[in-house]
Amino acid sequence: MAGVLGSALACRQRWPNQRELSRKIVHIGTGPVLPLAWILQVPASIAVPCAVVVTLIAFINHRWTLLPAVEDVGRNSYGTVAYGFAICLLLILFWADNPAAACAGVLVMAFGDGLAGLIGRAVRSPNWTLLDQRKSIVGTTTMAITSAVVLLALVLITQSQLTPLRLLAVCTLAVGLEQLSLWGIDNLTVPLGVALSWTWMTA
Repeated sequence: MAGVLGSALACRQRWPNQRELSRKIVHIGTGPVLPLAWILQVPASIAVPCAVVVTLIAFINHRWTLLPAVEDVGRNSYGTVAYGFAICLLLILFWADNPAAACAGVLVMAFGDGLAGLIGRAVRSPNWTLLDQRKSIVGTTTMAITSAVVLLALVLITQSQLTPLRLLAVCTLAVGLEQLSLWGIDNLTVPLGVALSWTWMTA
């Protein structure tokens, strides 16, 4: 996490006008922390308190903007706080019995939403506004493809059963929840929705 934060700060200094880029570095870079903790067999008794502390730091930073590189000051978003809260909930609900579900939720959010935001802004395509949030064909397609790749990779790693139609349904759910991103609420709904659907998808 220190490396991720350092990269975001360096990015903000190098490209001060690219506010979203440094924020997305934190957004994407946070995702692999859960699989790493899973590999290292970090227990819930350690993982949950750490997640709570990080979420509190994110809340304090959102309130007083101590580290602008983590916050997108160009729009009103509670995404970083919601993201941390989602990770806390996933650890509490799934870490002991089904860590793959927690990883699925976080990785879809980290890579799917993160790349959708970056690529959607960089590549012009037909777009629309939903609840004052701009969405585009390229960004939405990126979210869908990345979600499918992440979920397929986890299925292969865990050697779970997979019904293609259920994979399609979960990806559609993730894309739908990502569309409703007012105030960054998708950082909470997407991880929870995907994690809760994981067991059903792989049953």
